[in-house]
Amino acid sequence: MTTQAHPVAAAPPRPGPAARVDLLHAGSAERYRRLVAAGVDRVARRVAGVDGPCTGVGPDVLTRRIDPIDLDRPLGDPIAALDELEDVYLRDAVWFHHPRYLAHLNCPVALPALLGEAVLSAVNSSLDTWDQSGGATLIERRLIGWTAGRLGLGSTADGVFTSGGSQSNLQALLLAREEACARHGAGRELLPRLRVLVSAAGHFSVRKSADLLGLAPEAVVAVPTDAGRRMRPEAVRRELDRCRQAGGVPMAVVATAGTTDFGSIDPLPELAELCAIDRVWLHVDAAYGCGLLVSPTRRHLLAGVEGADSVTVDFHKSFFQPVSSSAVLVRDRRTLRHATYHADYLNPARSTQPNQVDKSLQTTRRFDALKLWLTLRVLGPDAVGALFDEVLDRAAAAWSLVDADPRFEALAGSPLSTVVFRYLPVDRFRADEANRHARAALAASGAAMVAATVVDGRQFLKFTLLNPETTVADVGQVLDLIAAHAGGYAR
Repeated sequence: MTTQAHPVAAAPPRPGPAARVDLLHAGSAERYRRLVAAGVDRVARRVAGVDGPCTGVGPDVLTRRIDPIDLDRPLGDPIAALDELEDVYLRDAVWFHHPRYLAHLNCPVALPALLGEAVLSAVNSSLDTWDQSGGATLIERRLIGWTAGRLGLGSTADGVFTSGGSQSNLQALLLAREEACARHGAGRELLPRLRVLVSAAGHFSVRKSADLLGLAPEAVVAVPTDAGRRMRPEAVRRELDRCRQAGGVPMAVVATAGTTDFGSIDPLPELAELCAIDRVWLHVDAAYGCGLLVSPTRRHLLAGVEGADSVTVDFHKSFFQPVSSSAVLVRDRRTLRHATYHADYLNPARSTQPNQVDKSLQTTRRFDALKLWLTLRVLGPDAVGALFDEVLDRAAAAWSLVDADPRFEALAGSPLSTVVFRYLPVDRFRADEANRHARAALAASGAAMVAATVVDGRQFLKFTLLNPETTVADVGQVLDLIAAHAGGYAR
């Protein structure tokens, strides 16, 4: 029997020294130091020199700069690449540290957290298994324990870091779904009957999570709110009764501690008691309001959160951390088994090592906990809480300023740091268009950035304050700019 030889493709030429990829290793340590220093210097000069939160550049301009770049023709020089990056990114970046950035839930970042970002990126630990992370696993676990303690979830609590509040909410509702099925002795056939109750002012990720979890299109029930945009417990009770009468199965109640638009905090003690009596999973989305955990004056606003079955926290909102730094926590660590899948090559079922992948929706995962760890070890929780309190005090002063200004209509004040308002021209029929125009014109000018939302069908603007450097004078200047843009449009 003869064996037919298979043709062997010619090996591609080995790259010469000039084309060799420079990786981080012992011999490249000095080059790494110089390269990072050059990048840090470039960013530091930008941070020190910006005179507005943005340049107002539009997508067309940046598209014309970025599209012609040939990614198959490298520049070959890190400094040349930084020069190019200056042109396509840094020059027109949105700077959240600027005091007139008042738009979304983006915060300036604590310097120890930036140190953590530099360290974790270089070491490149993966927080899925012990043999890829070592001490990083224990640091994350220690921070989860610390956060659970601040929440008051008890000795059986646990959790895991995630990419953000949307992922944390998704995982919490996954656990709630599985617990509901187990409680009713059912499998996937129960999914069409499951219902999730959430405030009408709650986060859109709840509805997205329900879709991803295979629930029915009508699964998410929006519960009416009171004048302070807080979910009404009596309305929750009615919806639970209505759900059961219609043959539905209440899967979870999602309370919010800091709604995105209004900063409102649902009545957590009443909701916790109601859910405990009805044996319904209570999830608290505290992505925004978690900074209250370290507040020296306002921790009481989170009273009742200890009754939750799961909680979302976003450290990259009110703990002044870089994106991403979020976590989902549960009162009973056994519920995390619903996210556990074993692979022989990674985390075999017989393993006794502390593997965080057993709790996570992700496999490969950054050591994002290090940023918070260094922040707490350098500054301490009291300092972070004092910064958050300063932001909330500034927001209260900003609301008073808007409320006293006859050019504007302000909605009720927030316990957190949002101010929802609108410019009211003489011709009130053009108010919606005038406010939309003012926001766009303000951003295009680069002088300031504010957010927008729709309330009861009307267009409103929104300040979201997360920068302790923002002053009441800054807010006053932005109000004058808004009035000028909106008033000019409405005349």
